Amino acid sequence: MATKNLLKEIRNGLLLIDDDSLLDLPKIHHWLSVESYWANGREFEVVVRAFVNSYSFGVYEDETQIAVARIVSDAATFAWLCDVFVDSKYRGRGIGTWLAEATVEWAEINGVKRIVLATGDAHKVYARVGFAPLAQPDRWMAIDRRPQAQGH
Repeated sequence: MATKNLLKEIRNGLLLIDDDSLLDLPKIHHWLSVESYWANGREFEVVVRAFVNSYSFGVYEDETQIAVARIVSDAATFAWLCDVFVDSKYRGRGIGTWLAEATVEWAEINGVKRIVLATGDAHKVYARVGFAPLAQPDRWMAIDRRPQAQGH
């Protein structure tokens, strides 16, 4: 069984924690469906279902959520880091890197050896914590039926 509610860290007055009960799902929905390039138009119910069935991390200033990330995983062999979002007012402070570090720590705690992600614009953020391009991309395949995926 994967660990939950074990990661908690405070930096510069901000709290990073993996406590699903603290997630501000309406805010997360807005970030993803309106402000992100990868989940534009995602329905609220889909966001809720995605987070309920994932391992989630939030960053908070006082009690206000300012960033989020989630891991989709079997908590044994594989993890996919996705839906990493930092509120625009808080970007440039290393919060995205901090979230990526926390997800790598979660994987280490759970013995997960493979973590993947996809990004269109934050390669440097993830490289800081050890992510690199796929060593053998020709082995990977996908089905992507999202409408916005057709142009990307």
